[in-house]
Amino acid sequence: MAPWLRPAILSPIYLLSLLVISCPACHGGKILLVPMEGSHWVNMDILIRALHNQGHSITVVRPSKSWYIKADSPYYDSVTVSVDKGFNEEFFKSFLVQMMEIERGSRFFIDFINFQLLSNLAIYRHHGINCHMAASLFEDRALMRHLNESQFDLVLTDPTTANGILLAHFLKLPLVHNARWLTGSEVHFSLAPSPVSYIPITGSGLSDKMTFLQRVKNLLFYLLMQYRLRFLIHPQYQAVVDKYFEHEVDYSQIVQAADLWLMRVDFVFEFPRPTMPNIVYIGGFQCKPAKPLPQDLEDFVQSSGDHGVILMSLGTLVSAISGNIAEDIAAAFAELPQKVIWRHVGERPSTLGNNTLLVKWMPQNDLLGHPKIRAFVAHGGTNGLQEAIYHGVPVVGTPLFFDQYDNLFRLKERGGAKIFTLAAINKNSFLQGLQEVLHEPSYRENMQRLSRLHRDQPMKPLDTALYWIEFVMRHKGAAHLRTESYRMPWYAYHSVDVVLFLIAVTLSFMYIVVYCIIVFCRRICLSRKIKLE
Repeated sequence: MAPWLRPAILSPIYLLSLLVISCPACHGGKILLVPMEGSHWVNMDILIRALHNQGHSITVVRPSKSWYIKADSPYYDSVTVSVDKGFNEEFFKSFLVQMMEIERGSRFFIDFINFQLLSNLAIYRHHGINCHMAASLFEDRALMRHLNESQFDLVLTDPTTANGILLAHFLKLPLVHNARWLTGSEVHFSLAPSPVSYIPITGSGLSDKMTFLQRVKNLLFYLLMQYRLRFLIHPQYQAVVDKYFEHEVDYSQIVQAADLWLMRVDFVFEFPRPTMPNIVYIGGFQCKPAKPLPQDLEDFVQSSGDHGVILMSLGTLVSAISGNIAEDIAAAFAELPQKVIWRHVGERPSTLGNNTLLVKWMPQNDLLGHPKIRAFVAHGGTNGLQEAIYHGVPVVGTPLFFDQYDNLFRLKERGGAKIFTLAAINKNSFLQGLQEVLHEPSYRENMQRLSRLHRDQPMKPLDTALYWIEFVMRHKGAAHLRTESYRMPWYAYHSVDVVLFLIAVTLSFMYIVVYCIIVFCRRICLSRKIKLE
C-alpha cells in the first residue's frame, strides 16, 4: 500500500487542533437585557436562547416580584431589583375578571365608558409599577456601578415599559428593541408617518379601508391614545428622568432615539403602512417546524380519524375562563365529531363532552403543525396568531383585551379567521361559527396562502433578528439608520412654522401690491382733479 493511502494515526492533540481549526471563530458580545413579563417574555426567551447559542453572554434585569422571569437559567445571568409591587398573576386576574364583566354587559355606551376607565386605570398602575422598579434600580448605587463597569455592548429591551430605555440612556449604550408596542401606542406611531386616514388605531377595530364615519372614529381613538400618552404615561417616566438624570432630558426624545427596532410582525399580518430604515420586521421569529408530539397526545390526535382535531388556548396569561362562557364553549365542542384539546386550568365545565381533552400545558407550535389540526380557537395574541399563520391553520377568535381584537380582525380581513366577542358567545353561535370555519374551505385556503407568503423570505426571521443585533454590536450603534425627526418640535415636524411663514410672506406681498395699487389709483385721481381745475 502506498504511504499516502495508509490510515493516519491521529493523536488526541491533532484531533483537537482539527476541531478548533474547523470551528468558526465566535466573538461573543455582552448584552444587557430588560424584558417584559407574560407572553412578551415567552418570545424574548426564544431570542435569548438563540443569542446564547451564538456565543453571546446575556444579563437579564428582573424585578424581585417577577411572575415569569426566573433568577436562574443556563442561558443568562440575572440581576434582581428589589421592588414592593410587581406585574403578577393577582394584578392580572383582577383586571381580567372586571374586563369580562364589562364585555358581557348590555349597555353599549356605559360599558364603553367603563371599559375605557378600567383600561386607563390599569395602564396607569402598570406603568407606575415599572417606574417604581426604575427608581429602585437607580437608587441602588452599587448595582448601577456594577452595570457601568461591566462594559456591555448594548441594551436589548421590550419597550412596552421604559425601564430598558432609561437604563440604556443612563449607561450610554446602543439600544435595540424587541417590540411591537411602545409604552402607550403601536411603535410606528412614534417613529414613522402614520396618517389616521388609512392606518387604524389599536382598539378601533378598523381596517386600512375606512368610510368617512370610520375615519371619524379612528381620529377619536387617536386622540384617546394621545391623552393616555401625555397624561397617564409620559409624566410618570418624566418624573423618574428628572430625578435621576444629571442633565435636562426629554423622556419623549430618548424613547425615539433607539438604534434599532425589531418588529414582531410582518406585512403578511400587518396592514401596509409607512416605515423607517431602523425598523426590521421579524414577525414569526418564534415559529418553527413541528416536532413529534408526546405519545399520549399523539394517540389522542390519531384517535380523531378523518374528522381531525380542534385546538383551543387563551395564551400565556389566561389559563381559564369561568362561568357561563366556559359552559357554552364546552357544550358546543361536545356536539362536534372532531376531537378537542383545550388548555384549561380551573373548574371542569359540567357540559364537557367525551371528545374534549383538558390540559394544563400543551406544545402549541407542534400541535398547530400536526396534519390533523383543523382549527385553532385563540384569544388573538400575536404569538399564537403568528404560529397559526406559519402552519396555515384557520382561526376562531375569542378576543379578551388589549390588541387581541385588532390582531384577529387583520386575519378576518384576509379571510382566515372568524371572531366572537365575549358578549356574543353562546352555545349555538359558537357551534355555528366553528362549523363554518371547519367546513368552508376558504378559511383554510386563505391561511395556507398567508403561510406560503410568510415563509417565502430570503432569510429566516430569527436569523434576521440575530444579524441586526450583532450588526449594532459590531458598529457600536446604528445612528445612520435613525431619523433625527424626534429632536424636532411638533410645529417644525409638521412644518407649521414654514406654512405660517409662507402665509405671512404671501399676505405681506398681497398687502404691498394692494397698497401700491391704491396709491397709484389715488395719484391718477389726484392728477385728473388737478387737470380739471
